[in-house]
Amino acid sequence: MNVGDRIPEVLGKDQQGREIKASDFAGRKVVLYTYPKANTPGCTAEACSLQQHMDELAAKGYAIVGVSKDKAETQAKFADNYNLQFPLIADTDTTLLQALGAWGEKTNYGKTTMGTLRTTYLVNEEGIIEKIFTGKEINTKVHAEQILEFLDKQ
Repeated sequence: MNVGDRIPEVLGKDQQGREIKASDFAGRKVVLYTYPKANTPGCTAEACSLQQHMDELAAKGYAIVGVSKDKAETQAKFADNYNLQFPLIADTDTTLLQALGAWGEKTNYGKTTMGTLRTTYLVNEEGIIEKIFTGKEINTKVHAEQILEFLDKQ
């Protein structure tokens, strides 16, 4: 997906088995972020950064939704371990990740595999993508601050 595209209506089921849809956020903006694997250092840092700044993002009209291919049980443990107060989509079949363009080839230690590409989409009240952060431009430890800095410049 690109800036200007509408996110899919059905996002998937979260860590509690609830179906999450884009229309659930009608009239609100969304930080929709994809991450490779729950409970790993980078993904934990990113989730904690977003949780820590959730109120500031909410003050700017944003809800937070995370997506990975982890199972719902893994997502639930991740949320519990770090007191994450936002939905984590368990996209085990990668339907949403593929639709977003956040599923693709990754190279790690010289080995190429398919996996989740760390990406953040800022979505407006109509479900339209307004900004995309990708790969190396995301600093997981301060990602929420990066988003807030971008929003402050708008």
